Amino acid sequence: MDISELTGLTARALRLAVPGHRRILGIAGPPGAGKSTLAAQLVDALDGLAVLVPMDGFHLARAELERLGRAGRKGAPDTFDAAGYAALLRRLRLPEPETTVYAPAFDRALEEPIAGAVPVPPDIPLVVTEGNYLLHDEGAWASVHRLLDEAWFLELEPALRVRRLVDRHVRFGKPRPYAEQWVTESDEPNARLVERGRSRAGLVVRLHPET
Repeated sequence: MDISELTGLTARALRLAVPGHRRILGIAGPPGAGKSTLAAQLVDALDGLAVLVPMDGFHLARAELERLGRAGRKGAPDTFDAAGYAALLRRLRLPEPETTVYAPAFDRALEEPIAGAVPVPPDIPLVVTEGNYLLHDEGAWASVHRLLDEAWFLELEPALRVRRLVDRHVRFGKPRPYAEQWVTESDEPNARLVERGRSRAGLVVRLHPET
């Protein structure tokens, strides 16, 4: 992403970060599109006015995925606690005075969610949340879009997105042949599912990376 793209998106996010009011900005898009990177850059640029709450913190634990027979489909919509994520967003929309809400995070090295890892103080005006299924329209996911004050959808050239996705899996310990197979058989079917929500976004962001 070049500087002008980030500057424009930061200015748009800043308009939501009004002290005394809690708003939620959602960033959706397919696996590997750069959602977590953009969200972190926005929060850093807003300098204390925003906090990042990732959807990935609501991954079901590996033990539960194995019990349900879904471990081989990790990352699909039914491998998350969608209802729990929606419940957290409802709570975040109405902050209680002097009450910090703790959201979960996701540790990619462990491949597990970490409870209570993200503090959200009541005076933070903007929550930035990112993930694949913010604009999904099935089951408990369908309520998430209504809980967002603004929703963006990230797009990245598909070949580059897939290459970066494979590289990420390798970086976190998967052999490259396994990573390539996982992307083809799991991540890309999920990406096609995510694409269905594109029309629900208020802004489509087409990233133009410098490399």
